[in-house]
Amino acid sequence: MSFLRRRSAANPAGPDFDVLAMDPGDWPGNLGAGLLPAPDGSCQGVFLRYDLFGGRGPAMIIGNLPSGSPAREVAEGQVPFEVAQLLLALEHDEDVTVVEQEDVPVMQGDNLLIVRRLKLSESRVSCVQFDRSDDVLVTIAAWDRPITDDLYALLKPLPAELFQQG
Repeated sequence: MSFLRRRSAANPAGPDFDVLAMDPGDWPGNLGAGLLPAPDGSCQGVFLRYDLFGGRGPAMIIGNLPSGSPAREVAEGQVPFEVAQLLLALEHDEDVTVVEQEDVPVMQGDNLLIVRRLKLSESRVSCVQFDRSDDVLVTIAAWDRPITDDLYALLKPLPAELFQQG
């Protein structure tokens, strides 16, 4: 799949992997981005926060976590980092757990993508995960809206310039 690729080492600015998300121009709300730094300064994850609620919290968070990122390590039944961040931003303080998960095949053009759908104890949160070919875990967490197969067609790598400081 064209969007499942590692970014060229010739362009080292920003994260060392493509960020798979929806282009900000394709989203009608506000976009925020955050990097998860490691103590050595390397990038351990990129999170994009899409806000449709007029500043009252995000509607969706998309995370990209490379292999070895500590945010990928969650205990059995614990929600992914992106879900925890979504709930924190929405000031939702009830305990939420993963109830079950199911692997679902999704066709992307001529390619097959295996998507892990997580069912959570909070039914207003939708969450899916899949692995990119470069071992980056993509997690999509949405509040009060289902994640449909149509969403995967909107995902693409974002340019590194979005993550450059200056």
